[in-house]
Amino acid sequence: MTQIHLVRHGKAAAGFGSHKDPGLDELGRRQAQAVAAMLHEQHCEDRPTLFSSPLARALETSEPLAQQWNCTVGIEPRVAEIPSPTEDLQERAQWLQKAMQGGWSALSADAQAWRQALVDYLLDQTENCIIFSHFVAINAAVGAATNDDRMRIFAPDNCSVTTLENTGGQLAVVELGVTADTHIN
Repeated sequence: MTQIHLVRHGKAAAGFGSHKDPGLDELGRRQAQAVAAMLHEQHCEDRPTLFSSPLARALETSEPLAQQWNCTVGIEPRVAEIPSPTEDLQERAQWLQKAMQGGWSALSADAQAWRQALVDYLLDQTENCIIFSHFVAINAAVGAATNDDRMRIFAPDNCSVTTLENTGGQLAVVELGVTADTHIN
């Protein structure tokens, strides 16, 4: 049994519809410090491997724990944010808001392939790990573990930790992270 801890990044300095790759704002940096302290306390003996989405907000969230453990963070594109069918930021935000109201089966083959690549990556994990990721990616993982086609199953708060188990190629939810009334913009 492998434990996979999915950490949603801290509060970003800009929204999905206003910046392609924002870093953290001041609150997000404080959230990253707090989740690092909590994860260090929980895992100082076993120290799971750290991975992060290549996007700035996830990488910046991973930095305090990596510094505390004096280790590197593996960069994993498959846990990044869902790719958008457009580069226009406003169109991208509108697309995501509409998509989040439905299920994966209603999306393009590219979006479904992205979800499957994420799930395959999680199923490939054989050692306990902490992965710094994103709202949609965490929902995609939870949906796969619970056989739920909805894109939005719950609203993980910034720096919340959702824990899954990979047991013999089956994902299961151990615990959902703290939720918040998150507006995807």
